Amino acid sequence: MLFYTMSIFISSGKYSINFLSSIGRMFIFFIKSIYQCFLPPYYFHALLKQVMEVGYFSLPIVGLASIFIGAIIVLQSGLNPPIINPDSIIPYIVVTSITRELGPVLIGLIIAGKVGAAIAAEIGTMRISEQIDALITLGVNPFKYLIAPRVIALIITLPILITCANLIGIYGGYLVAVFELHYSPDIYIKHAIKSLNMYDLILGLIKSFVFGAVISLVSCYYGYYCKEGARGVGVATTSAVVLSSIFIILLNYIITLTYS
Repeated sequence: MLFYTMSIFISSGKYSINFLSSIGRMFIFFIKSIYQCFLPPYYFHALLKQVMEVGYFSLPIVGLASIFIGAIIVLQSGLNPPIINPDSIIPYIVVTSITRELGPVLIGLIIAGKVGAAIAAEIGTMRISEQIDALITLGVNPFKYLIAPRVIALIITLPILITCANLIGIYGGYLVAVFELHYSPDIYIKHAIKSLNMYDLILGLIKSFVFGAVISLVSCYYGYYCKEGARGVGVATTSAVVLSSIFIILLNYIITLTYS
């Protein structure tokens, strides 16, 4: 009995120490990565490449998802129309829900699954194939050359992607409202513009900056500390996407609660 009790305490202590050490290592990694973003030299070619991969090549899937988000919101609202003045209520629901919540959160989750997984897999493969060790041997700071461009690229491009997603989502709602539910185009556009709130736009941009930093830092962290060969790359990729998604949902709640 004493043996089993001691085993439980030993196992609990071991997991607690490993958990706390992982938290500390992640925190140090985050601080070091952000610090390196502000120091020269700046690899503008690597930054431009990451901006293209993160922003330009993600725009088709972001646009496709956004147009269906707006369409579904209008379709659901139109099937159960409000009692008073649906022509003004439905554009308000679409604009407010997309700019404040659905745009930043859903696009953030999509980017975490697409871009975050790619970053973790790429850096993890470089770690497994000892390319990061080769960079260190050549005197190149891997935080400066690999991590900083990805962090800056996601912080820059995610707000742009979410802004485009908001516009495309509102347009998707317009298509369904006009061609499916036969609303007046002029009235929809008028109330949609009237529903645009600077507070909602700023809140969405704040979320997009935070989500971009979280996705890039978490993905780079798991890729940088990848191990155990090809299986480790898969584990790092999965862990990066899962933890990024959890952070996005958690931080969305915290930011909304703070600014509400």
